[in-house]
Amino acid sequence: MTSRWSRWIVAACVVVVLVGAGAWWWTRPAAKPAAPAAPPPPQVGVVELKEADVPLPLDFSGRVAGFRVVEIRSQVNGILLKREYQEGAVVDVGQILFRIDPRTYEAALARANAQAAQAKAQLIQAEENFKRQEGLAAQKVATQKAFEDAIAGRDGARAAVLSTEADVVTAKLNLEFTVIRAPVKGPTSLVSPAEGTLIKAQDTLLTTITQLDPAYVNFTFTDGELRQLQEIDKTPEELFDSKNVKVELQFGDGATYPQPGAVDTRSRTIDPRTGTLLTRAIFPNRDGALLPGQFVRVKMTGIVMPNAIVVPKAAISQGPLGPYVYVVEADNVARARNVRLYRELPDGWIVRKGLKSGDRIVVDGVIRVRPGNPVVPVAVKAAAEAAKQ
Repeated sequence: MTSRWSRWIVAACVVVVLVGAGAWWWTRPAAKPAAPAAPPPPQVGVVELKEADVPLPLDFSGRVAGFRVVEIRSQVNGILLKREYQEGAVVDVGQILFRIDPRTYEAALARANAQAAQAKAQLIQAEENFKRQEGLAAQKVATQKAFEDAIAGRDGARAAVLSTEADVVTAKLNLEFTVIRAPVKGPTSLVSPAEGTLIKAQDTLLTTITQLDPAYVNFTFTDGELRQLQEIDKTPEELFDSKNVKVELQFGDGATYPQPGAVDTRSRTIDPRTGTLLTRAIFPNRDGALLPGQFVRVKMTGIVMPNAIVVPKAAISQGPLGPYVYVVEADNVARARNVRLYRELPDGWIVRKGLKSGDRIVVDGVIRVRPGNPVVPVAVKAAAEAAKQ
């Protein structure tokens, strides 16, 4: 009996010990995991910014205009006898365009010539009378009034000759005006009065001639763009001076006009309707490739922005506050810095505010940068060589 109780006591003690050990195992504090090692700073490609004189290409939308558009009108009245050209054809300077019935003006010229001959005959008579009265007056035979009348008759006859000669010139001009010639070279309009039409001087439009060589190209820019260009170009010379600025044209299909042009003039006032300034360039157009009304792209070169900072496009990111770049400071910590962009170039952006010469910016590995964390800056060339290996 005693032996059985002893075994139960031992078994109970074992159970108590096991339960206590299990309770301790499940309630003991968990061991803290070992902290992972911090990753090394990322390697990024950087460039050091430097100020330089940067060519600033300009691009505008333009429209071709005729160098001169001449309205052809008659200077005399009459019936239109004949049109001497094909409507819409290109005519040369001095080419006959229209003929107006000349018979009325031929008669007027004959009448003017007759009146001029009569006036000359009267002048001869007046001159003879004057000489006769002058001799009599010298001999004190003629009266003073007769001599004065002879002088007045001579002077009146001279004036009459001058008047009739002017009438002859006018009649000749009117007769010449019945043949209308082209004052400039260029294509004519497609519509003109029919033969037999009564033409009114200075009123009836016979045709128009558009001189194509040279050709004008009109384009506009805003007053804000003008101020920016004036800030860039500090020279005392005229903006868009033809000695420095070259102008090229590009057609809608991308083809470039082979002949360069020059800026001819620009408006000194702003159009209140559009808020823009009109500028005009001039181009040679011997083969007539530039047609009035044609849309083209005007490309200017020769304007240089001094002391400009150009940032590669790969370095620029967009954030809630606008564009920014990562600047690697002296402690090799990359920090975001907002920038103000001015103009896009083929290889980057001109920055007007936010950066200065000597700043190092990240251009390769931007995605690996964490603002405020250190980086391993490597010159872009070195980074490119490491990538090839």
